[in-house]
Amino acid sequence: MAPAPLLLLLPLLLAVAPVPRAGAAPPGHEIKYLPGLPKQPAFKQFSGYLDVEKDKHLHYWFVEAQGNAADKPLVLWLNGGPGCSSVAGFLTEHGPFTVQPDGASLEYNDYAWNKLGHMLYLESPVGVGYSYSDSQDYRTNDTEVARVNYLALKEFLRLYPEHGSRDLYLTGESYGGVYIPTLAEWVMQDPALNLKGIAVGNGLSCYETNDNSLVYFAYYHGLLGSRLWADLQAFCCSAGKCNFHDNKDANCTLAMAETIRIVDESGLNIYNLYAPCAGGVPGRYRYDNGVLVTHDMGNNFIWQPLRYTWRQNLYMLPAARKRVRLDPPCTNTTAPSTFMNDAQVRKALHIVDGAPEWQMCSFAVSRGYKRLYMKMNDQYLKLLSVMKYRILLYNGDVDMACNFLGDEWFVDSLQQKVAVSRRPWIFTDENGQDQIGGFVKEFANIAFLTVKGAGHMVPTDKPRAAFSMFKRFITQQPY
Repeated sequence: MAPAPLLLLLPLLLAVAPVPRAGAAPPGHEIKYLPGLPKQPAFKQFSGYLDVEKDKHLHYWFVEAQGNAADKPLVLWLNGGPGCSSVAGFLTEHGPFTVQPDGASLEYNDYAWNKLGHMLYLESPVGVGYSYSDSQDYRTNDTEVARVNYLALKEFLRLYPEHGSRDLYLTGESYGGVYIPTLAEWVMQDPALNLKGIAVGNGLSCYETNDNSLVYFAYYHGLLGSRLWADLQAFCCSAGKCNFHDNKDANCTLAMAETIRIVDESGLNIYNLYAPCAGGVPGRYRYDNGVLVTHDMGNNFIWQPLRYTWRQNLYMLPAARKRVRLDPPCTNTTAPSTFMNDAQVRKALHIVDGAPEWQMCSFAVSRGYKRLYMKMNDQYLKLLSVMKYRILLYNGDVDMACNFLGDEWFVDSLQQKVAVSRRPWIFTDENGQDQIGGFVKEFANIAFLTVKGAGHMVPTDKPRAAFSMFKRFITQQPY
């Protein structure tokens, strides 16, 4: 059955939504003491579960804004995957503290985004991180995730009604390119929510533009030799137009398979071309002290069967069913995993007894996830038609998972009127000197921005530049 229109469903959901109570945060959710910190923070933080439809329990970590918090907005953050935890964004990107390599200690982050807003990190979909459902059925899809995230946000504001009137921003990265605009469709129709804008970093906005642009990105960054490039041009292009996305030509398919092996399976860091690959160049699989260690190809975003076939074949190995390492490729997740699985940390975060081991990315969620949208044009055009939301798509310019060129092409495809032509944007470095942060092109209500030298996780690679960018977004300042 086709999903019911949002306009028909929303009044029903609003009618059954609990009335916000008066008062402060829910008892038992405040984090009184967080292990690993040299000194406990001056701002308050909370962790617990948002219960949706009785069966679904989404874990969240909420940190109030630092400094003068009264007039600062509420910001929801979602990491991607699909199936990866937003706590990764908290601990390794722009949270108030970052986890250190020992997996036990935290250091305060000078460029924490909660200096700019009240930050809500939601582990979504159900089955990711410490989120769970009573049924333990973690099959889901784009439409269902948007609906459940909307209900989780409403439940958060029921528990924290003091934040209900704040300006609201929806933000995320990677597969958040799907999560955020589909959630915004729900939020924009709820008059009780004061949506002001959305921001997506290195987002998956369109499979076709992501695929086609990646081939150009790879060639002009020196990854593809002249022979392979000539084959790609000869077999995948005609009449001056290339189709690297779903070309049925057998020779094009062979050339693309070779391209994918170079980009995705050769040991290059797909999330940052110029960063080393944690663990070195991977083999197909290897054993470490008797444990099968694999590089998980399933969290990349090019819609190529080769990637998923490789992963499914690997999962069928008997040893893999027992002990599969689920790190995204070239990514060392030991520190955040060690921290989040510490018994005292679990207690501080009010994690339910019997909760499984925390992992950065959930294989069960990723495997059972059905992708319904191949592009996000309709969602963005709906947001833009209202002409009141501030929208930012930003990309680290050395990411290959969701490369900047594809997202720039996507923004151009929305055919909005250019307000400011493409130009450098400037930020001030730690020495007080102005530096080029990247390039920005602004339209009436949407901007496309690159961050120079950053990969897929922009705040991890370029925290100061990312902070400057986000501050201008949140404060409605020009880039």
